Amino acid sequence: MNQLIIELKQKIIETLNLLDVSPEDIDENGQLIGGDLGLDSIDVLELVMMLEKDYGIEIDSKELGIKVFASVAALADHVYHHRTKNNAGAGGLTAPVFA
Repeated sequence: MNQLIIELKQKIIETLNLLDVSPEDIDENGQLIGGDLGLDSIDVLELVMMLEKDYGIEIDSKELGIKVFASVAALADHVYHHRTKNNAGAGGLTAPVFA
């Protein structure tokens, strides 16, 4: 799971073009939206698109989004348990595919 957390931190930085942020700057248990990174609803939309493209995950309700984007740790947990696309990253970790 630690490898997935690191991967997601890097994807957040790349997706949102956070030039002055390194993965070490992101607290995995800290508030992701509205927290130290200053992420807003537009950033969330970009992250939702990244999750769908890279992991096959859809965030289809505001309630789910609030839960998933609570922290990087919450995001990693959701990705680990719900991804449908085989991702070579994350140390080869795979979660069950639900049809």
